[in-house]
Amino acid sequence: MTKGIDLPVKLQFLFEPHRYKVAYGGRSSTKSWSFARALLVQGASKKLRILCAREIQRSIKDSVHKLLSDQVEILGLGGFYTITDVSIRGRNGTEFFFAGLATQTVQSLKSFEGIDRCWVEEGQTAEDNSWRILIPTIRKTGSEIWVSFNPDLETDPTYQRFVVHAPPDACVVEISYPDNPWFNAEMEAERVYCLENDPDNYDNIWLGKCRPAVEGAIYFKEIQRAQENGQICHVPHDPLLLTHIVLDLGWNDSLSAGLVQRNVSEIRVIESIEASHTSLDVFFAELKLRPYTWGKVWLPHDGFAGQLNAGGRSTYDILTALKWDCAKRSEINELSIEDGIRNTRMTFKRCYFDISKTNADEAPPGNTDGFHATPINNRLVESLKRYKRQVNRKTLTDGRPTHDLYAHGADMFRYICANADLMLNDKKKKPRRRSVSYSPFDAAVGY
Repeated sequence: MTKGIDLPVKLQFLFEPHRYKVAYGGRSSTKSWSFARALLVQGASKKLRILCAREIQRSIKDSVHKLLSDQVEILGLGGFYTITDVSIRGRNGTEFFFAGLATQTVQSLKSFEGIDRCWVEEGQTAEDNSWRILIPTIRKTGSEIWVSFNPDLETDPTYQRFVVHAPPDACVVEISYPDNPWFNAEMEAERVYCLENDPDNYDNIWLGKCRPAVEGAIYFKEIQRAQENGQICHVPHDPLLLTHIVLDLGWNDSLSAGLVQRNVSEIRVIESIEASHTSLDVFFAELKLRPYTWGKVWLPHDGFAGQLNAGGRSTYDILTALKWDCAKRSEINELSIEDGIRNTRMTFKRCYFDISKTNADEAPPGNTDGFHATPINNRLVESLKRYKRQVNRKTLTDGRPTHDLYAHGADMFRYICANADLMLNDKKKKPRRRSVSYSPFDAAVGY
């Protein structure tokens, strides 16, 4: 019993003074329910301005307005709080406001400068830019930021900001269904059903553990196995092996490159690089700074097409003129997107990813040669975790892979898997393009 209301033991810190109060975990842990109760009780004891936010709020129905309204009735505070369609106000001047962070700017958030409490619900969806704008705005003396969420990926901005790198004066609690004293038979039946019928997602849904990849990710199981088998690890550059460069081309979006070494059957991705609005000469000048013995450059099919902005020359022509050894089109395996995805699934178990140069949270420092390192650098593993398909809203069926900011790294890795066996460590030998065939009865491609 805390301040006249029941809360799980782990959430009694909500009545302690902390700048940040964070609770994360799985389903039926009473996080949202307890946050709502604690804020209503605190608002009834003294005048507070309380902002209830989430990343996306298209209407008041997307907010915690209904949850708070229900708790007002349960707590018997109906005589104290006045509930309208868009706000909740107390007799003492306490006010609850509701906002979506994705649509806010520094200017629009100025109206919230006098906020005493800010509760961000479903915090796992909040983007880093939203936190950068919100946190400095909640600066009133004694103000607090409350965050409740069910984790998704370990690399999500909210998980990194409050769990991995918790700020000063942050009380961070992990809580799931075993901590809920009101966990009942109906909830237990739902939990057991999930465990039996959706075991891949059980740990995330009910225990609040981070997923290996986003729900519905094309390479979900492959990434899961790679993590379990230690394939995302320290992969040092081997000076005895050639380093091949595999490209996915782009200008307005991303130019993505994977640096690959092959040792017998092992495919070692020692580094991934992405840059936008960066010309080939600048990009490859950056690569020349690395102390590697270079193998071939492997291009996608559009690397052999003439470009108007390059005087009709192709990427192959440009890189060859820059003295790079590019694989000819006749040497390259070109697979359709779907055949490439199936081949990648089968090849995944042979791949090793350097944990610092393909799975980094931050970009490395920029160089002085004009190449601009950006936060999209070194994020190949992140791209594979988030590579999804478009979903037809009417039929709810999967379509083509989504072309978003994660597609470039995933496409580049697909080219790696298609051509890895052609990447020789002897420059004198010429690679022979292999034919790739698939059996519909192959279990490795059956999902």
